[in-house]
Amino acid sequence: MQLKHVDAHYTAESLLEDFVGFNFRGMLKGLQQKHNFQLSDAEMEKFVGMELDRVTAKLAQKAVECPGVTPQLEWLKSQKYPMSVVSTSAKSRVVASLEKCNLDRFFPKEHVYSAATSLNPPSSKPDPKIYNYACEQLGVKNADCITVEDSKSGATAAMRAGIPCIAYVGIYGIEDGKEKEDQMAKLLTEQCKCVAVMRDWKEFPDIVKKIESS
Repeated sequence: MQLKHVDAHYTAESLLEDFVGFNFRGMLKGLQQKHNFQLSDAEMEKFVGMELDRVTAKLAQKAVECPGVTPQLEWLKSQKYPMSVVSTSAKSRVVASLEKCNLDRFFPKEHVYSAATSLNPPSSKPDPKIYNYACEQLGVKNADCITVEDSKSGATAAMRAGIPCIAYVGIYGIEDGKEKEDQMAKLLTEQCKCVAVMRDWKEFPDIVKKIESS
């Protein structure tokens, strides 16, 4: 594999800006298009497998829950709402993260759906296929669901699937500051048509009730 033509100034920060919310397979496909190089099928599978093993192991050790999410999951469970995870990441990565954060009690493995490993062929958000697949498996209509996304690719997938989406931007405020939080709120509502912006998980029940009544 020749990567000598890839721009040496392509930084990790710009990579995240372009591909946040994509799974590793989707990132590799995007990089090939952006920088005009090609991986063979064997090379693609090799790198996807390497990334999966290493990141899954790291998540099993280091993953932490999003601040404030556990009380809201407890509330959803008390209200008898069915819940699932619909992710771009490989299922083993998601399950490792849930188990490390003690959130697997809310999301049994059979209700974890992965664009990378639940679909054949694999996909990646912003393709809505994984959302459509999850709704089919759960036996629910897309329009009757609510999802929470924090990236453009994830929110776009929800929009294309016809699922009302809450834009969670609080994580940007925690990690990058208020300006970034406001930028993402604007992007996710204007470009991805999110129906509400959530800056703190404490806002979640009121947002859900408002969406249900609309």
